[in-house]
Amino acid sequence: MGTKLSELQKEKIREIDNIASVSFNQEQKAIAKKIIENTPDSDLHEVFNFITQRVKLGFVFDEAPEVNHNAVSFVRENENLNINITNLENLAGNIEHKLIIGENYDALKNLLVTHYEKIDVIYIDPPYNTEAMKGDGNDYKDEISANKFIYRDKFTRNGWLNMMNERLKLARKLLKDTGVIFISIDDSEQAYLKVLCDEIFGEGNFVCDFIRKTKSTTNDAKTGVNIQHENCLCYAKDKSKINLLGGEKDLSKYSNPDNDPNGTWVIADPSAKSGTMENGYFGVTNPYTCKVDYPPQGRFWLFSQNTMQKHINEGRICFKKEYKENERGFIYKRYLKDLKTTKKTFDSLKFISNEFMNQAATKELLSLEMAELFTYPKPIEFIKGVLSHATNKDSIVLDFFAGSGTTAQAVMELNAEDGGKRECILVTNNENNIAINVTRERLYRVINGEGSKGESIKWEYSKDKKCLEGNSVRVFEIETHELSLNDLEKAQDLTNIAKGELQKLNPEYDINDELKIYSELASLNPQKDK
Repeated sequence: MGTKLSELQKEKIREIDNIASVSFNQEQKAIAKKIIENTPDSDLHEVFNFITQRVKLGFVFDEAPEVNHNAVSFVRENENLNINITNLENLAGNIEHKLIIGENYDALKNLLVTHYEKIDVIYIDPPYNTEAMKGDGNDYKDEISANKFIYRDKFTRNGWLNMMNERLKLARKLLKDTGVIFISIDDSEQAYLKVLCDEIFGEGNFVCDFIRKTKSTTNDAKTGVNIQHENCLCYAKDKSKINLLGGEKDLSKYSNPDNDPNGTWVIADPSAKSGTMENGYFGVTNPYTCKVDYPPQGRFWLFSQNTMQKHINEGRICFKKEYKENERGFIYKRYLKDLKTTKKTFDSLKFISNEFMNQAATKELLSLEMAELFTYPKPIEFIKGVLSHATNKDSIVLDFFAGSGTTAQAVMELNAEDGGKRECILVTNNENNIAINVTRERLYRVINGEGSKGESIKWEYSKDKKCLEGNSVRVFEIETHELSLNDLEKAQDLTNIAKGELQKLNPEYDINDELKIYSELASLNPQKDK
């Protein structure tokens, strides 16, 4: 090897070497390693996935979406749909969010120009591919006509995976190295989605499968199983660089009534479920009363006898002179100074209480007078719970399956609680007018405290703050233009327009940067009729 390899190239070569020979013979490995040695780090992840595809669990996808090089799609602001953008310069402290209406694949390609490796958190709630009956008005072959938004979630499995595969590959490029993605899903596709994400993000970057309680009872438990949950997969761009501790622990119970020089403390349990009879089960004698305490039945002391004596000598174990008959004869102090962090851990079962159920989300839409327009939204507290652990106060949050707009409302509410300046980017198509009648309308109502046509609503953010004023939403639509490869004059005109619009999407975007309009903004062909 004539050139010096990067650390990432070395890592990928080691992974090639570790593939079983029955799957990849030595000649194939040698070819693969040559390709890796000549691939820059920026493309290495995708190239590695491509050359090792044959030895992965993988899927055989339906025909992949084709890029139409005779058309370009870019964002275009629709000032008529903006929310509180007028006189923006007079709104000190205003936080501007973005809503992009159109095919999310095209929107993600636009965002790659303006937000490459700039997104802190992605949360998506994609179609679950439930394969609902065609009679429900839900079939990928047919046009949908309904009074309310219906998720078009009936794909062939390969088609669904292909749809997710193409979008998740773009999503990964948008994440910062410290970024994470959360994907809500149920048992219909959870296992397949996890394998797909293992390929795109890397198995080592799987963080957790969070469980959310969705309901108390189901009406279709013919097997006797009452399914009350769904999943939320979490992957990191680079697991070694993330920290999902969030919010402050409740430290109000810590005090120092005895002026302990070690500082404030709380009474803690000195026993545990696991241990050994040799080291964890022994008597502790109270010197004042001669009472001997043993661990409760089925438990063991946290410490060996030597450590227990050390804690007694240090005053961490304090014996009582008086106590009731059924009480332990000593207390064990846990000092505040010994806490490794005052932040809350992100528990995998954080979302199993009733406040995170579907009915909570339905009540939220009822208070906004919008329940008849959208089914199966996610609860605000669920999204806020995710974001409280995954964001900083100035994070950028992306949701490219925006649905009713819960993610943006959660971002606004979290900012109101902690004084943050988080920005949210939503992407949704406008099938059945969901973008206008549901997503945008919800944002308008929570920001202004009334409907866009002056309708009164029951919802209030709090007693002291009726609505989430101080937020605004700049609305874009995906605009597609026919463009042949030989039409250079038209390409230059469209490039100039696109640059101006992209700068609105991200004011820090350098309008002088070269925009390869034919490749970066090439449009996705519509799905072929089956």
